[in-house]
Amino acid sequence: MRAVIQRVKRARIQAGDQTVAIGPGLLVFAALQKEDTLEACRWAAAKIASLRVFDDGEGHMNRSLQETGGEILAVSQFTLAGSIAKGRRPSFDGAMAPAPARELFEAFVGFLEEAHPRVARGFFREHMEVELVNDGPATFILER
Repeated sequence: MRAVIQRVKRARIQAGDQTVAIGPGLLVFAALQKEDTLEACRWAAAKIASLRVFDDGEGHMNRSLQETGGEILAVSQFTLAGSIAKGRRPSFDGAMAPAPARELFEAFVGFLEEAHPRVARGFFREHMEVELVNDGPATFILER
């Protein structure tokens, strides 16, 4: 699994007439790759939910979502599984096929929900408009 995690003041996803939004918390763009497993999703969810990336009042990243009451917005983004190492067009050879990716993404979100009570999700395989206010900026990359 590859994920880009952004600490946000707010984030909003829109697909057609559907909108999902969160207040302060983490916006997680997650890509499932061919070799990913249920265990990898469980590990990533636990890691993300427990990240200490929020200000402790003394200018240090020392607080987690549990301590701040923040929210998580999880968005499936297969393009993160792409490679731009060769040529000028991305290769998505490493991306998991849509059906198993949907199943694992749903499991990943379920693990997030087990670890943290305030989780929202984007729209799988939909074109989305993403708006966010990155708080920091603070952006992290998770790979397993």
